[in-house]
Amino acid sequence: MTVVLAIDIGGTKVEAALVDQDGTVRAGSRVRRPTGRDIEPIAMRAALAEVITEATAAPGGEAVLAVGVGTAGPFRDAGGVIAPVNMPGLNGFRLAEEVAGIAARDLGRELPVRVGHDGSCLAVAEAWIGATAGSTASMSIVVSTGIGGGIVIDGVLIAGASGNAGHLGQTHISGEGLTLEEVASGPASVAWARARGWRGTSGEDLARDAAAGDETARAAIVRSARAVGAGLSDAITLLDLEVVSIGGGFSQAAPDYIELVQEGLAAAAVLDYARSARIVRSGLHGDGPLVGAAAIALRSAGALS
Repeated sequence: MTVVLAIDIGGTKVEAALVDQDGTVRAGSRVRRPTGRDIEPIAMRAALAEVITEATAAPGGEAVLAVGVGTAGPFRDAGGVIAPVNMPGLNGFRLAEEVAGIAARDLGRELPVRVGHDGSCLAVAEAWIGATAGSTASMSIVVSTGIGGGIVIDGVLIAGASGNAGHLGQTHISGEGLTLEEVASGPASVAWARARGWRGTSGEDLARDAAAGDETARAAIVRSARAVGAGLSDAITLLDLEVVSIGGGFSQAAPDYIELVQEGLAAAAVLDYARSARIVRSGLHGDGPLVGAAAIALRSAGALS
């Protein structure tokens, strides 16, 4: 069976794994290292080297045909150069070149490397084998350290002129004067709650305290979800989307987060067809970005239509 190397780069970690042609993440091949807002090129280069070396050392790694990378964006030059909003020290990092060099060193041969932003990778994965499979027009988003998304219409990823389409987090929320990411991401929600006297420090703390009945923690999560719903109302209205799937760590902050997003959409949408769009939880249980990165690699290898 065809196997590719998939890499997911985000604001908290870089992760790599071997993924089969059917979208299965191979057991024992998944490796991660921390990143963080202050990461710089030397540390990112080292983290990439570690996860690529360890993942390709797993059984089947010697047969890897291509590499797919999903990264926090935006990027330029087809992912050759990145400028992640949540990792400003990587502005100008030559991602594709670095990954290709490490993979060639480890495997003794050059491999094709394809890069997509993480939201697009999630969207491709969800439309392939996840929660939006079979839909005509969908969007998939991540609510985590940042907020990003991707769009699939009639089975085709809508990448845009530079490949960056789907950056929902950098759109603005009416009445807030802030971007959606500045209102609804995990770190933004933590900061909002702390400004109101809450004493925790993380999204996990918010989730725990909200479940225990802390009103401020709960309010921060509700504020996030309803802002996401309002932001999605614009995207859904513009693109006539049928379904939106939501993944990412902060979307797990409350059991009813998805329902709260649906309420936010219903309150903000002006037109009936937009209000009727379904909001669903990601069907890939955290594997979405890796599976999506694998999908773009599989396509480059001619192993996925």
